[in-house]
Amino acid sequence: MILFINPPVSKPSEPPAGIARLAGALRHSGLNCRAVDANIGGLQYLLERPIEAEDTWSRRAFKNRDANVRLLQDPAGYESFDRYKRAVADIGRALEKAVPNERVRVGLANYQDHALSPVRSRDLRKSAAFPEKNPFYPYYRDNVLPLALDPAVDVVGISLGFLSQALCGFALIGLLKKERPELTIILGGGLITSWICRPDWHNPFADLVDHMVAGPGEAALLNLLAREHRAAAYTPDYRDFAENRYFSPGFVLPYSASSGCYWQRCSFCPERAEQNPWAPVPVAQAVSDLKKLVDLHKPILVHLLDNALQPALLKALSEDPIGVQWYGFVRFTRQLEDPVFCRRLRDSGCRMLKLGLESGDQSVLKALEKGTNLTAAGKILANLRQAGIAAYVYLLFGTPAEDQQAAEKTLNFTATHSASIGFLNLAIFNLPLNSPDADGITTREFYSGDLSFYQEFEHPHGWDRARVRGFLEKRFKRHPRIAPIVRRDPPIFTSNHAPFFTSPLG
Repeated sequence: MILFINPPVSKPSEPPAGIARLAGALRHSGLNCRAVDANIGGLQYLLERPIEAEDTWSRRAFKNRDANVRLLQDPAGYESFDRYKRAVADIGRALEKAVPNERVRVGLANYQDHALSPVRSRDLRKSAAFPEKNPFYPYYRDNVLPLALDPAVDVVGISLGFLSQALCGFALIGLLKKERPELTIILGGGLITSWICRPDWHNPFADLVDHMVAGPGEAALLNLLAREHRAAAYTPDYRDFAENRYFSPGFVLPYSASSGCYWQRCSFCPERAEQNPWAPVPVAQAVSDLKKLVDLHKPILVHLLDNALQPALLKALSEDPIGVQWYGFVRFTRQLEDPVFCRRLRDSGCRMLKLGLESGDQSVLKALEKGTNLTAAGKILANLRQAGIAAYVYLLFGTPAEDQQAAEKTLNFTATHSASIGFLNLAIFNLPLNSPDADGITTREFYSGDLSFYQEFEHPHGWDRARVRGFLEKRFKRHPRIAPIVRRDPPIFTSNHAPFFTSPLG
């Protein structure tokens, strides 16, 4: 039997989609498996620990931690944004104080160790060598290890999607290797894919991990287990997570209708740098999967995880609703320039769309190969507002093609269309390794680590990170039309909770 584990720390708002998909593939092929979300379990474990509270905030956070968690799990908890923000901040404070080691800081979506870095393989190996030093070790020992000690378990699959999971994931590997060295350990997930796709990749974990899998893991896993790969995609299986109480006002069901990205042209995109192919689930199967899962789990919301939902799937969802509200990432496509289509999307349950605008300067968009026309983008934002669909807009500053004048144009575009923008994500550009944007640019090490994804660079227009950060803090975020949008972004959970602040659930 294979045991799948999702280690801490990532946002505890919904179950892990990756291992749910793997569980569906294995069970469809007649294999026995079990999936454990050690992320939500580990965070709940820390929140149950007594803390030494020396200040008023910490004492309040500890006293009210259960009530604050219940507030995030109750639709009524989202009726007051101020009360919601206070609950999120207090839970974060309780988590921080639950770890007496000042070297380590645990939050609702982050894990920081001032002595160990997740982008240095030697530090990950050190985490595996001394698992008892990890704050989640008691939880692993008492709740996860007994499952792995079951004689029926002979394979453990660990999914690492984010850097914030790496050190805790390797601490778990170290514990498993010490207690059951004969176990076969398989490592996969988005983080592992990015590592393996590095141009200089070599495996520094061969003695700790038996197999490392890049990309969608179903076929690779079934091949490793000597089972025939019978289909291109499998319906995810969330049965092992149905009883978990995530930090959302109901069960949020995540679903991937594709891996990779159908556009595959944006110069800054890690998917392009890693040369990950686009692999869609057939549209009819995706709609069928969603209807089955909605009927089985009765979620309050569906989160479509694709890098960009393909137009054919959007059309299918508009014509054949899945029976629950949903949100996901889309491109500024011609399809959305039709206000009638946008209304059909809203009628089908679309509550929010995330859109990567990146820049309000057309020349920058051309250089980034976004394929976005700003006139059309403005029309689409207006269509979504009129249809009642919230727009969560992503902006990217400091790209090699941008200068301060271009950033001012982005500010002006955002202010002009502020009434149609529900939420904003403001990011500063990181240059991916192996990116085409690096041609002709002086680069240097970004993080000190052999597993880093990014490289620092000398901006061709002098528009460096410090200047970009100053512009965002002093100009962009303070604009009277933009400041209210920035302030209403849900802290920590951001787009995962933003749909709950758009309109009443119905």
